[in-house]
Amino acid sequence: MSTALAETGLKWWKKGDVAAYFGLFTNNLTNLLTMTALLTVVVGLPAELVVGRIAPAFGLAILVASVAYVTFARQLAKKEGRGDVVALPSGPSAPSIFTVTFLVLLPVYRETQNAELTLGIALVWGFAEGAILFAGSFVGDWLRRAVPRTVLLACLAGLGLLLLAMNPMLQAFQFPVVAFVVLVLVFMNWFGRSPFLKKIPTGLLLLVVGTALAWAFGLQSPEAITKALAHAGYHPPTVHITTFIEGLAHAGPHLASAVPLALANYVFDLENIESAEAAGDRYKARPVMLANGSSSMIGALMGNPFPVTVYVGHTAYKEMGAGIGYTLLNGITMFLVGLFGLGALLLSIIPMAAIAPILIYIGIVTANQAVRETPKPEVPVIFVALFPWIANWANTLVGNTLKAAGTTVGEVGAQALNGAGTFFTGIAHLGAGAPLSSLLWGCIAIFAIRNKSVHGIVAAVIAATLAFFGVIHQPVPGFGESQNTFMMSYLMVAALFGAKLLQDRMMREKEPPRELALAGEQSGE
Repeated sequence: MSTALAETGLKWWKKGDVAAYFGLFTNNLTNLLTMTALLTVVVGLPAELVVGRIAPAFGLAILVASVAYVTFARQLAKKEGRGDVVALPSGPSAPSIFTVTFLVLLPVYRETQNAELTLGIALVWGFAEGAILFAGSFVGDWLRRAVPRTVLLACLAGLGLLLLAMNPMLQAFQFPVVAFVVLVLVFMNWFGRSPFLKKIPTGLLLLVVGTALAWAFGLQSPEAITKALAHAGYHPPTVHITTFIEGLAHAGPHLASAVPLALANYVFDLENIESAEAAGDRYKARPVMLANGSSSMIGALMGNPFPVTVYVGHTAYKEMGAGIGYTLLNGITMFLVGLFGLGALLLSIIPMAAIAPILIYIGIVTANQAVRETPKPEVPVIFVALFPWIANWANTLVGNTLKAAGTTVGEVGAQALNGAGTFFTGIAHLGAGAPLSSLLWGCIAIFAIRNKSVHGIVAAVIAATLAFFGVIHQPVPGFGESQNTFMMSYLMVAALFGAKLLQDRMMREKEPPRELALAGEQSGE
């Protein structure tokens, strides 16, 4: 142990790091496997390119960010003389995996059938994401002061429940013979006060019990292990400067979509940094976001087009009793998984149903923090901020359902879906740009509750501007009649705040000066 660590009592590894590691690693591994499946099955890129070049750089980017986060935690522990500091969790941006795939990789590869050019354009896109995060780091701390904590935590609650916990909960009900027991163990050991088999680390207990049940009920098979071994091998990451330069000449038309997603990732970082501070670990936004931007750009140059971000769950990991070891080990493991192509092998042994309850727990704790840290009059803001995330999840669900039926929203038609009672037009508009619209509606709601009309005007005008350019409420940026409608609607909200401001000023002018009112009270008038 280093002198600095010894002075603060900050250990490289704590008992709580076991559960935290499995939770974070599972989340990262799931995203890696999702990325692999999308690129090979949906896009059709060669498996050797995905497994042999993108996946190793994917793991390298996470490792770079993880080392930076551990360094920040050690610095914070030394500065404050504490041994209970928890490092931030790191991983790839899950929304970026889908966005880069469907907005860049899929259309480019369908048009060109050139895997190298497709990858090159995606790498430029990923590098641009990192550059925006890097540049935005210099105003991150100012934005954290400008946006109320209630709003940041409320947006994070939506992300935790809908983006992190909802699908694992559905998986739990798909395989109840495994997940139900594991989920109740989570309730007993992490929410309850009297743990079951408390001498065994809960994270390890969950995996052992879940894996044993899955194999006992025939949900796992030796054949899956054999099949997964076919992807194993040694795939060191390599520099992709030539591919990057080739993509640079053709990336222009695709970079417009990088801006709104970079803003969304920017918001994710701010929300998670704020969540860490609310839990007792006060990290500065600038170095964290510089680390994310730098690791994303390094990853892009090495072959990974997906940016790195601060992950949701810091509060949950702190409640598990974690420190810095879980983040560092996650980075190392993700690098090794990519290096040797081991992702599919791990999930062929340990079922997702055994891991899903850990992700459910993280989502619940994240949402609970928002409620716990929010003043009672402002609790409605949490639920306002949830709606865009619910619509975002529903929009994805509808799209995937239609895809499974061999059709698309465009073929079925929004009007037909609306007629079936889905309110699809509203789902599509509310869910598009959920990270930003959740933040903006949270701000509008809280400034209305606090009677901060000037702040409300600013929030509404920003929303109008983003809506005009199609950054929110549209699947891709652009101009059109729908954008104008949303812009006008937000400007009307700004006008309402302006009218409220004028009314309040007129009422204050009619009130007698405070000195005269006090004098009247004292004289009995």
